[in-house]
Amino acid sequence: MTSVTAEGAPARAARISWWMIAAITAVVAAYVRVIWFTPPEATQGLAQKIYYLHLPAALNAYIAFGVVAVTSAVYLWLRDPRVDRVAESSAEVGLLFTTVVLTTGPIWAKPIWGAWWTWDARLTLTLFLWFIYAGYIVLRGAITEPDMRARYSAVLGILGALLIPFIHMSVYLFRTLHPMPIVLKPDRPSLPPEMLRTLMLSFAAFFILYMALLRERYALAEERALLEAREGHALGGG
Repeated sequence: MTSVTAEGAPARAARISWWMIAAITAVVAAYVRVIWFTPPEATQGLAQKIYYLHLPAALNAYIAFGVVAVTSAVYLWLRDPRVDRVAESSAEVGLLFTTVVLTTGPIWAKPIWGAWWTWDARLTLTLFLWFIYAGYIVLRGAITEPDMRARYSAVLGILGALLIPFIHMSVYLFRTLHPMPIVLKPDRPSLPPEMLRTLMLSFAAFFILYMALLRERYALAEERALLEAREGHALGGG
């Protein structure tokens, strides 16, 4: 259980701030490398550099929603509210990263495809994924009874994550403007080594940012649960 004493609160805040400092430092370092030390792609030019923001955000969104699915399944098995709070926290961070994906995608598409948006299979499915987890958050806000809220959310969190492999395979299953994978594919990545190193650095930076945001959001969930417990105790006359 997270400490709520006056002595414990500053220590927790300090841990969170150090994680955020590490995350911000990693992201800044990654994009210094992207902008000044990574060559532009031969055909797409400077517009391709948004790839180092777009893809790491997408991969970390998938990780976040994968965590939602796993922790939701664990909650349905163990009924541990702490696990439900991890799922809730990861869903919100994953939704943030998916918003980054859906924002950077059109910015990249405009100079390359000539249009901000097309109803491409992968784009449409990613938008659908965003709506599923936006609905997940709305559902949590609409149900006040904690156990019912956790159970219903767990089911939706698991079902939403099942869409992720389908999104990845959509470029193989449908005719699409979206390029084929050049990193996550059966054989080795086809990026030049320097670009691949930059991509890995960007992915690592976003993963640290995911962990920092998850820790901060989980701390908020713990405090909210404590407040709900106190309010319930007061209403019960205890």
